[in-house]
Amino acid sequence: MEKSSKPLYESDFSLWAETMADLLDQGRFTDLDIENLVEEVRDLSKRERDRLLSSLRLIVHHLLKWDYQPQRGSRSWQLTIQRERNNIRFYLKDSPSLKRYLTDEWVMEVYDNARLDALKETNLDFPKDCPYGIATALERPIELG
Repeated sequence: MEKSSKPLYESDFSLWAETMADLLDQGRFTDLDIENLVEEVRDLSKRERDRLLSSLRLIVHHLLKWDYQPQRGSRSWQLTIQRERNNIRFYLKDSPSLKRYLTDEWVMEVYDNARLDALKETNLDFPKDCPYGIATALERPIELG
């Protein structure tokens, strides 16, 4: 088997991560790949933020369908909204600092993509400006009629 000339970080990320963990555990700090470790730790934070915002986007997506197609409101939509609200609670339990993304501004930030998702599914014309704030997204009761 030919050995790769690429650094371990590029050739086998999983082995690189295990090696970095072992080196940290052994206190061998001078052997660490600091540059890539810093990048990966920063990416961890972004991934957590992105998971939270993905849940928020799904909530807004389903609220749009719920509000603009009330005749088609389904248990599935209701359960999706509830599941994603629960996911957000779990994310905040693990990472309370993520709460800074639960603002009206971030709802507006995810709105365009949520709107496009809902448009693709329904062919309806949704408002260009976000009709929801964070309180509505996270707390408004969703009940089948």
